[in-house]
Amino acid sequence: MNDIITLAIESSCDETSAAILKNGRDVISNIVATQIDLHKKFGGVVPEVASRKHVESIDAVIQSALDEANMTFDDIDIIGVTHGPGLVGALLVGLSTAKALSFALNKPLVGVNHIEGHISANFIQDKELEPPFICLIVSGGHTHLAEVKDYGKYEILGRTRDDAAGEAFDKIARAMKLGYPGGPIIDRLSKMGDKDSIKFPRIYLENDSYDFSFSGLKSSVLNYLNAKKMKNEDIVVEDVAASFQQSVVEVLTSKAIKAAKEKGYDKIVLAGGVAANSGLREMLVTECKSHNIDVKYPSLDLCTDNAAMIGCAAYYDYINGKVDDLSLNAVPNLKLGQK
Repeated sequence: MNDIITLAIESSCDETSAAILKNGRDVISNIVATQIDLHKKFGGVVPEVASRKHVESIDAVIQSALDEANMTFDDIDIIGVTHGPGLVGALLVGLSTAKALSFALNKPLVGVNHIEGHISANFIQDKELEPPFICLIVSGGHTHLAEVKDYGKYEILGRTRDDAAGEAFDKIARAMKLGYPGGPIIDRLSKMGDKDSIKFPRIYLENDSYDFSFSGLKSSVLNYLNAKKMKNEDIVVEDVAASFQQSVVEVLTSKAIKAAKEKGYDKIVLAGGVAANSGLREMLVTECKSHNIDVKYPSLDLCTDNAAMIGCAAYYDYINGKVDDLSLNAVPNLKLGQK
């Protein structure tokens, strides 16, 4: 079979990214233009600002991906693009660009689910990894526990009922005025704190549930901070960060192992932005070892939003027969398993 070269585009939130891949797993180039510094002063992503920055950046980012790969548009076989979930204005920039290129170059267009992209990052990281396995997807907008039955085939076992784990990290960081993005800052501070110093709750919900809930934990941390302020007592931010993070990663790890054992899997795969969290990686690896469960996770650069993971997902969708027409639209609330 001839090699399939994919041009992939990702613009679902605050990263403008383009990548070139060969046969889904070999990344030839992966360019990411981040907007973190732009949104820092606002304490979070401003959708309209993100959309405008995508418009300014996307052409140059795509050209950089082609240049780094030493290719032209003539070398491209398919075009993959995120069409949800995400910020609608941001999604539309990447989607409009991909549709224009598909039309002008007469190349197949493949719309990709962003969450599926995060899972697919592991196929780039580990060339030997094959489904099926249990996947824990943890990011700013999503917390899912899924059974990956095959490429592009998923069963969602559990999801958050309120805040996503990454969202809780950002909100706690904002409450302590630590800066943005909050997740990496809390992770760094937690290494200097005592994770057992403050007893924050672990929310496990019903015994048979794989769902998550982080709003109660978030409220508990905020109540702790407010009580300290009212009493004029010092807040040891390192201890708060460590104790909060420990509560989150214990629940995530416990549910993932429970799913693997009950479903008969010996492999857990980690995906999403919070997959970069050192506390989560360490606890998952340690706890899984005692249950003879193997743990896989992407490199740090593949945890954050990037087009390489979108290109990998697009490749497997394409070889399984998925091609979209130019009516493909942005779906801000696209669910895992929906194409």
